[in-house]
Amino acid sequence: MSAKLKQLEDILRPVVEGLGYEFWGIEFRSHGHHSKLRVFIDDAENGIAIDDCEKVSRQVSGVMDVEDPIQTEYTLEVSSPGMDRPLFRLEQYEAFIGHKVQIKLRMAFEGRRKFLGLIKGVEGDDVVVVVDDHEYLLPFDSIEKANIVPVFE
Repeated sequence: MSAKLKQLEDILRPVVEGLGYEFWGIEFRSHGHHSKLRVFIDDAENGIAIDDCEKVSRQVSGVMDVEDPIQTEYTLEVSSPGMDRPLFRLEQYEAFIGHKVQIKLRMAFEGRRKFLGLIKGVEGDDVVVVVDDHEYLLPFDSIEKANIVPVFE
């Protein structure tokens, strides 16, 4: 996790959790002079509705105005993780053992950057993924992006 993401998480996690939601994670994308901050919230019991996102957005916006950790213009988005939820922490991989996942690495590992397979587990700081009957231990710090792949039956 970059220093900027860590700083943003340290600011935003207490705000989201203080409102009674689970802080699922954040994405921050810088696009020249304009950036996007996406905050993912969850509520395992009740799900997330648009009213929940609006409530969190108002609070986060106020805190961001006071703390001012992003010096450029940015757009704030608050949403649920959705069915194709992104994974940000090792505990989230553990919670989704047996689920299909798509992972993109920062740099190639064993000749590839993209993996589509099942989460088998977590060993130390590695995510264990099975792709076509081959088991890969992917270093968590090398994962750029990971999303659960919804399976419709």
